[in-house]
Amino acid sequence: MPQSQYRARQVAAKTHEVVEYDHDDSLPGKPLHILIPGGLVALAALGTIILIIYLTWFEGRLNEGTGTVLILLLAPFYIGGVFLFSYGYELYNIPRALRLTAIIVFLTVAAVVIVAVLLLVLGAGGKGLTGGSSKKKSSGGGAGKALINSVSKPSMNSGGSHLPNIGNVVVLGGSGRTHTREVVKEVEVPVAPRSVDCPFCRRSYVPAEQNYACPACGAATPKELIEASEAPKDRS
Repeated sequence: MPQSQYRARQVAAKTHEVVEYDHDDSLPGKPLHILIPGGLVALAALGTIILIIYLTWFEGRLNEGTGTVLILLLAPFYIGGVFLFSYGYELYNIPRALRLTAIIVFLTVAAVVIVAVLLLVLGAGGKGLTGGSSKKKSSGGGAGKALINSVSKPSMNSGGSHLPNIGNVVVLGGSGRTHTREVVKEVEVPVAPRSVDCPFCRRSYVPAEQNYACPACGAATPKELIEASEAPKDRS
C-alpha cells in the first residue's frame, strides 16, 4: 500500500493526491468511495447534534435528559463518519487516520462548546442589560422619591363649621432639590347646637338637650328651629 507524500494540513495537494489515487486502476482500493460517504455521515450527525443542543439548551423544547441521550447516541455515528473520511484521506494508513480523527473530533467538540457557552453568556448578558436599564428608568435616573401620606380624619355627619385641613403631603427629591406640595382638604368639625326661642312662650332652650320640646310649655320644636340650632355658623 503506497504511503501519502503530504501532511493532512496540505489540503490542496493532499486532495489532489487522493483523487489521483482513486482514478489509478493499478493501485488497490478506492479512497473516494469511503471518504465521501464518511464525510456525509459525519456532517449529518454533527448537524443533528447541533440541532439537539439548540432545542435543548436554547429553546427548551427538549429536556436535558432526552437531549443528552440523543447526543450520546449520535456521537458514535459522527466519530465513525470522521474515521471513514480520515481513512480514505490518509490512503488507508490506520495510525494516521486515527490521529486525524482524534484531531477533527477534538476541534469540533471544542468549537461547539465554545460557541454554545458564548451564546448562552451573551443571551444572559443581554437580558441583564435590559433589566438594568428598565430598573434605572423606573427609579427616575437615580433620583430618590419619598411619598408621605398623612391619614385624614373622617368627616362627621353632624353639623359643624368647615375648617381647612392639610391632607396628603408629597415630597419629591431629585437632582439635589426637594419640592413640597400641600394638598388642602376641607373637613367638617362638629360644634355644639345653639339655643332657640320657643315660638309660643318665648322660652330659650337647646332643642337637642330637651328632646326637641319646650321645657316650659311642652310644645314640640318646629323643624325650622331644629335646623337653625344645628346648622353651622356662617363664617363669611
